Amino acid sequence: MTAPDSRPPGPGPYPDRAPDPGHALASDLGRERAHHERCRAALAGMVSDAHEQVVTGENAFASGADAEVLGRHLRGQARELRLEPDGPLFFGRLDFGPADGEHGGQSYHIGRRRVGEHPAAPPLVVDWRAPVSRAFYRASVRDPQGVAVRRRFGWAAGSTGEPHELTGLEDERLEDERLTDEHLADGRLADEHLADEERSTGPGERGGAILNREIERPRVGPMRDIAATIQPEQDELVRSELGRSLCVQGAPGTGKTAVGLHRAAYLLYTYPRRIQRGGLLILGPNRAFLGYIAEVLPSLGENGVRQSTVGDEIACHPVRAVDDEAAAAVKHDARMAEVLRRALYGRIRPPAEPLTVPDGSYRLRLGLDELAGIVAAVRAEAPPYAVGRERVRGRTVRALQLRAERRAGPRPATWARRVERSRAVTAYLDAVWPRTGPEEVLAELLADPDPWAEGILTAEERRAIHRPWREGVSASPSASVSARVARNLAWSAADLVLLDELAGLIERPRGYGHIVIDEAQDLSPMECRAIARRAGSGSLTVLGDLAQGTTAWAARSWPELLGHLGRPDAAVIPLTAGFRVPGAVVRIANRLLASLDVGVPPARSLRGEGELTTRRTDDLAAAVTGAVREALAREGSVGVIAAGPAAGRLRHALTAAGIATAAADEPGAAAARVTVLPATAAKGLEYDHVVLVEPADIEAAEARGRHRLYVALTRAVSRLDVVHSRPLPEEFAGATAATPTAADNSERPPGPRR
Repeated sequence: MTAPDSRPPGPGPYPDRAPDPGHALASDLGRERAHHERCRAALAGMVSDAHEQVVTGENAFASGADAEVLGRHLRGQARELRLEPDGPLFFGRLDFGPADGEHGGQSYHIGRRRVGEHPAAPPLVVDWRAPVSRAFYRASVRDPQGVAVRRRFGWAAGSTGEPHELTGLEDERLEDERLTDEHLADGRLADEHLADEERSTGPGERGGAILNREIERPRVGPMRDIAATIQPEQDELVRSELGRSLCVQGAPGTGKTAVGLHRAAYLLYTYPRRIQRGGLLILGPNRAFLGYIAEVLPSLGENGVRQSTVGDEIACHPVRAVDDEAAAAVKHDARMAEVLRRALYGRIRPPAEPLTVPDGSYRLRLGLDELAGIVAAVRAEAPPYAVGRERVRGRTVRALQLRAERRAGPRPATWARRVERSRAVTAYLDAVWPRTGPEEVLAELLADPDPWAEGILTAEERRAIHRPWREGVSASPSASVSARVARNLAWSAADLVLLDELAGLIERPRGYGHIVIDEAQDLSPMECRAIARRAGSGSLTVLGDLAQGTTAWAARSWPELLGHLGRPDAAVIPLTAGFRVPGAVVRIANRLLASLDVGVPPARSLRGEGELTTRRTDDLAAAVTGAVREALAREGSVGVIAAGPAAGRLRHALTAAGIATAAADEPGAAAARVTVLPATAAKGLEYDHVVLVEPADIEAAEARGRHRLYVALTRAVSRLDVVHSRPLPEEFAGATAATPTAADNSERPPGPRR
């Protein structure tokens, strides 16, 4: 780390460093503030120009289609600029040494979007996704990549980009004078020097105080982008090419969600046409999580990206029924795909009689053997069910047409259209390849699973999914159900997954150009198949942590899950360096990890120790209220996490004590100071101060309770306060006991006090 230098902002060569560091800092701040004002003026001009182009484009003389395409493009550009939030326009700068060929002697400010005074002029700010910006994240003393100095800017919290809010700057000289050519030639000396530097700063501190402050800034409000703080290993994932599917196994707080969102922004910037053709989809575990991440892509200049859950994507009916645990487990099992395929294609029947079609005074006839051959050939091709029906129709009409042409010469196209719509052909199709919908097939399957599931599901599993419908659906293998009745049946959440599988067998859905899947470890095999259908030939970014798998069907290994997603060859990359969870919490989490049935590497924290305390009490509500009041005396958000119904009771107690709270699934909850939530809703969220209530209850509440506890305790960014009346799990040994209050029992947990 070096003292600030006196290079002016903007492109061009720079003078030697000023001799007075204090004077240089003040001088540099003044010039950088002036440059930022120039950038703000340029951005205002870009907004004005975009609006003017929309007006001009609407009056352009072009064909209707061309005008519509041009209008959509210009309006989208103008809207994107109008939605640009107020804030700093750059967070870093690169000064390239004079020897670098392409960028020699140039300086580039790095920000969240390109800013320029004219499209043809050199930019005042370079987009963080541009190729030249890669060096901002990847350059190091060992590999400077032509960079002489990397500068980071310190902005006041919540800055709107006003000049006085640029409060500091920090330079990192990568062409280190201490590493001469002789040192670099001597690998041992260079390695010793770099090792000393790493020991003195820590792997997360090589960017200096500004970078560390940005990483450790209190979490208040929705999730922020990390464009200013992306680490080299994260940048490598973010800039992966569009055609590459990858899976990120990320320990808590390693930034895997941020990596996925920034990769989405990078792909939209780098491959705009290819992405726009198919679209980009972000899939999260629940709506609370989507609300938390909703502002990240817009802050990076990307609006209009669909952010959804798997449940929302397959929601063809409202959920009005609830499966028991056994039925839900069977319905989410991958074997159900074959059961459903059997039930759907089992509706196909061989022709029972020849087909006769009137043609004027003549009758065209196809025999049983020829008709059966057409049906068998189409079925062997295994097309989507609806496509197969139309292929049978088309080939049948073609066979009739050949007979007609042998008798009376070529037939016009109108003849073929008339024959394919004829009553005889339609009746024949309905007999051999009947039109059907997902609801009809599933209703009949669940009414009597045996004909289709025998040999795939056990007798016990078939009984688990059997549903004796009322509303006119019998339990007979030959029973049929009308489309109207089927659509009005009460479907469960697991049924919707099966209906989506059937819909995909009948007609394939449109595929996205890229899909980002977060908390993927909790997806069932059948949910993975639903995503794979929507991915089509596009690529995936799969994010998750096997240790945080809490559903009954949670993945035990990534290769198996990636196989269900249709991407068995996707690379699995581990992230273990945590930027969110403090060291004291990570140690407990790693102890828990050792008892979980997953093969993932332990996490390591790049933050400080943080604060971890425990409170033994006979009055949970009073102790939680006291813990929340103490947390509110500091900066940052507060999350109160408890098992199931206890969360509601604690929220009521906090409200009665005059503390305003929000539930995680409420609109605007991401901006609340205090959020009370059940442990089942904590995944993917983070709070500066977590009050974790009764860990033993969280662990006992479900079969994978220890996984749930692992999730809950790793939501803390700075402080974890454990409030309990029951004995703590042994992994908490060594946590500091809080000073007893009137509501607390003075007993401390086992283990030495820190």
